[in-house]
Amino acid sequence: MFEVHLQSPNLDEIDRRLISALKINARESVALLARNLGIARTTVTSRLARLEKTKVITGYGVRLGKQLVDGGLQAYVGITVQSRAGGNIVRRLNLIAQIEQLCAVSGEFDYVAWLRSDSPEQLDRLLDEIGELEGVAKTTTSIILSGKIDRAQPR
Repeated sequence: MFEVHLQSPNLDEIDRRLISALKINARESVALLARNLGIARTTVTSRLARLEKTKVITGYGVRLGKQLVDGGLQAYVGITVQSRAGGNIVRRLNLIAQIEQLCAVSGEFDYVAWLRSDSPEQLDRLLDEIGELEGVAKTTTSIILSGKIDRAQPR
C-alpha cells in the first residue's frame, strides 16, 4: 500500500510519474525507478526525500492478497464514547491490531472501526475488549456478509 496526497501544487511531471510507479510497486528499487523514468538515481532519491518531507508521500505499507483479505470475519463497529474520552479511546484502539481502520464520524456514533478477525470467538473477544475500554459508552456491531463494490482493492 502506498499513501499519497496528490493535491500538492508543487508536483511536476517527474514527481507524478514517480508516484505512479510507486503506486504500482512501492518496493521498486531506486535504480529501476531511475531507469524507467530516465533520470539519475540521486534524483529519484532526492525527490523521494522531498515528497516524504513535505508529506506528499505519507507512508508505505502492505497490501494483502485477496485470499487473505477475504478470509475470516469482517465487522464494522460503531463506538459511542463519553465526553472528553475520545483521545484516550483512539490511543487504546490503535493498539488493537485487528482494527484495520478507525474513523471519526458524525451521526449516531463518534467512531466507526473496521475489524478483521480469524473466528467468531476472536471477534467476540475483540468486541468485549472494545466495550470494556474506559470511556466507551456503547458499541453497535455489523458483521460483513459479502462485498458488493470494492474500489479500494489492488488491481
